[in-house]
Amino acid sequence: MELYTVIGFIVIILFLVVALFQVLLVIGYPLGEFALGGIYKVLPKKLRLLSAINAFVLLVMSGVFAVYTGLWSVSSSINLHIVASIITGFLVLNTIANLFSRSKKEKYVMTPLSGIMFLLCLYLVLFK
Repeated sequence: MELYTVIGFIVIILFLVVALFQVLLVIGYPLGEFALGGIYKVLPKKLRLLSAINAFVLLVMSGVFAVYTGLWSVSSSINLHIVASIITGFLVLNTIANLFSRSKKEKYVMTPLSGIMFLLCLYLVLFK
């Protein structure tokens, strides 16, 4: 299997794992210290809605990279290179935001995860 395909597969899996994490936050698992500044162990209902939206967005991002890398064949008139580039830019901003989180759990777990996702997506965007 080609390196590009392997990295694409890893990116898709990571997006799905983070989406699952967001779903766990939505249903009330005490993982809030890893997200949204780490203020709450269990997210209040208003923030659970935000996590639900985040989960949906992460699923869309996973789908974008699945199509972009050719792992999922879907007809689209959208310029996926631009969308993948925007997602990659978002990931670098997300990494920086996590780095400055007041929560040590978010800082030491989510920052490296987001940073790795950024680097992998950057590879995919640069070497398509």
